[in-house]
Amino acid sequence: TASPPPARRKKPEAPALKVGEGSSSSQVLVKPGHREGLLQPNKQKQLATSRSLVHYLRGRAVSTWSSARLLGFEGKLHSSTVLRLPEILTERQLALGTLNKIFASQWLNSRQVVCGTKCNTLFVLDVQSGQINRIPLIRDRVPILSRDQPTTGIHAIELNPSKTLLATGGENPNSLAVYQLPTLDPLCLGDRHAHKDWIFSIAWLSDTVAVSGSRDGTMALWQVDPDRNASIALQNDGKFPVYTHIYPKHIEAIPKANSNIGNHRVRALAFSGMNQELGAASVDGYFHLWKAGNTLSRLLSFRLPYGQESMCLTYCNDFSLYVVGSYSHVTFLDLRRGHQNIQPLSLYECGTGVRSLSVYQHIVTVGTGHGSLLFYDIRAQKFLEERASASLDSFLGPTGRKLKLTCGRGWLNRDELWVNYFGGVEEFPNALYTHCYNWPEMKLFVAGGPLPSGLHGHYAGLWS
Repeated sequence: TASPPPARRKKPEAPALKVGEGSSSSQVLVKPGHREGLLQPNKQKQLATSRSLVHYLRGRAVSTWSSARLLGFEGKLHSSTVLRLPEILTERQLALGTLNKIFASQWLNSRQVVCGTKCNTLFVLDVQSGQINRIPLIRDRVPILSRDQPTTGIHAIELNPSKTLLATGGENPNSLAVYQLPTLDPLCLGDRHAHKDWIFSIAWLSDTVAVSGSRDGTMALWQVDPDRNASIALQNDGKFPVYTHIYPKHIEAIPKANSNIGNHRVRALAFSGMNQELGAASVDGYFHLWKAGNTLSRLLSFRLPYGQESMCLTYCNDFSLYVVGSYSHVTFLDLRRGHQNIQPLSLYECGTGVRSLSVYQHIVTVGTGHGSLLFYDIRAQKFLEERASASLDSFLGPTGRKLKLTCGRGWLNRDELWVNYFGGVEEFPNALYTHCYNWPEMKLFVAGGPLPSGLHGHYAGLWS
């Protein structure tokens, strides 16, 4: 008799595919050949359950959720919080005495912000109590020729990645001052053979390497050695503050597109750690990119389409974008796909340009020269909108109007200059020169002052 035919092996099923990976939609497992719309009812129920906050909390309490599932849901919750936070923020103004225009700020911890002003004051502000502690500025080895000259202020404050060092300007605004954290003891001063004009911007490339950008059109790369200064301090026995004077490892001048030297100022810096590249925006409307290492090696330079009076620059890790703020626009630069592939944001309605920028996940916060904050969603490519309900029984819905937070009046010195040159005008919008988020506690610190250079005043507010 003939032997029976060999049993056919069951063909293994193809692995499930993930739909929506990398997007804001939920990840659903779908077999090849099946469409997302043809899910079985029980799968639809599981999907709805996985997006429920109530089921999430219940599942977490009895440990029925896997760690990956928990992290995924918590990520969605955090993204939703980032999107909704701006519309629920309320302002509490902070009194700072007679300080003049806050140019820079950074959070030190959950309740302290360090700030720098136009009147060359570096101070720590306790946002809960309002207490101000001034930090002594570090002096050059060779004193400034005349201390009676008007000061130009502290334009930059940056913490290194591990938040153990703080870099800012010295008593001479041309010098780079580095302090140790959390004590804020002086560590070193870059005052030897470096910048001949004010430092406008600072970027940390690592915990011990920083770059400063100056109004003189140069960038200086600095190596900081905390251990060396610690040994000197021990020899001093703590009798008086000790710090070292350091030289730059490398000086790089930005290319000069024309003969107007005043336009070649380095206005802002931003570092991409993923690509090890440093971007710079100059006042003449150009963007420059350097490969950052032991030295700075220039990769490219090009003119921005809306680069007039470029004031600020930041880098968005989530989308690999440089974001430039200028007099009339916010420009997005994706250097992997050409210079620009997202439509620039026109801010002519503000009339006074972009004065501060920050990016967190997919939300860009824009501080204007007209005392307002705007919020742009990169993912949706539109501004966040105000939301309101049509009736008491309806849910909140978009109104079509941009969400705008308008800052308070602040303080203005009503002196002779104010009377003689500004006609005693009672109110001036405050330019928002700086803002910084404390995301774990959902707080936003915003500061600045009156835009006209001759006016003396300030604004500071905690939005939470």
